[in-house]
Amino acid sequence: FQDFIDGLTVTSQLDEVTGLSSTVVLDTKQRGGKDLRATMKLIGAKGKEVTFANTEIPAVYTLPPGALVSLEDGARVSVGDVIARIPQESSKTRDITGGLPRVADLFEARKPKDPAILAERSGTVSFGKETKGKRRLIITSDDGEKYEELIPKWRQLNVFEGETVERGEVIADGEPNPHDILRLQGVEALANYLVREIQDVYRLQGVKINDKHIEVIIRQMLRKTEVQEAGETALLRGEQLDRSRALDINDRAQQDGKKAARLQPVLLGITKASLATESFISAASFQETTRVLTEAAVRGLKDDLRGLKENVIVGRLIPAGTGFAAHASRRRKMEGAERRSFMDVGGGLPDTEEASVGEEPESAAG
Repeated sequence: FQDFIDGLTVTSQLDEVTGLSSTVVLDTKQRGGKDLRATMKLIGAKGKEVTFANTEIPAVYTLPPGALVSLEDGARVSVGDVIARIPQESSKTRDITGGLPRVADLFEARKPKDPAILAERSGTVSFGKETKGKRRLIITSDDGEKYEELIPKWRQLNVFEGETVERGEVIADGEPNPHDILRLQGVEALANYLVREIQDVYRLQGVKINDKHIEVIIRQMLRKTEVQEAGETALLRGEQLDRSRALDINDRAQQDGKKAARLQPVLLGITKASLATESFISAASFQETTRVLTEAAVRGLKDDLRGLKENVIVGRLIPAGTGFAAHASRRRKMEGAERRSFMDVGGGLPDTEEASVGEEPESAAG
């Protein structure tokens, strides 16, 4: 045992059911001695350190807060023996009222208080010189490039020295940050995470929702993109713009033989995404009406009325189903063709118009 100090890193606990005493590891947040971590090391029969299978890494186990240790220091263990137990938390009662704030947090893309720490690179984990209150985590990639990160000492790490990790893998437990998932694992991993978490809340109440409805909302949340490198385009680094417009600019640049801009998807909450829409009429109908209209007036914006909301507001046919522009233009062409054919057949239309100018309807018909 290393750093097993009673009252500082561990405490004794008596099990009322079995009457047996066990050692409980204390939470780092709730005690002093942040540098001390309760660990267990395996020593072989000849006094040599035992290593993990097929490696030269010593078998050292850092115990998480709340772990129960029933062994004594110096006890003999065999392969597969339980050296510590982590008690499972009783599942909290969650109803739809408790779950809806969780759904709101996901749709608003809020950052959690203590988010999980994810690996920024793929490579081998090692630990460097510690600073006051923080541990230095180093990830060395296959090409020798090193990435360093300082992690608070109270965070419980899931990795040990010499372990290989992949980009986006969890290093320290916590609630996942959707922005980190998007940055490190991509759009598909983020969409899967959001759909799974949102569905969990509704399934708990027996509510069945098809994934496609949630996916449509996520698509709108990922509508914006940020310019990482401008390339040979007119875009600026750090600029945020609609993904479709950015892809059009890149396509034009590649057709002209220029270097395209490097883009990174941006996750916006549904409130922010609604206000960041191209249509200022749609944005003004939602929130911050005065600010939206003032900005639109100052910038001299033009609304092309492409969405549903703005067309409903101005009293036009919505661009869906038979209201699509393609259908409307086709309908106008058909009406124009019918009118021309009618005029070509008997010339009846001009006569009717001529007659209707000065005569009564009956005489015109006669």
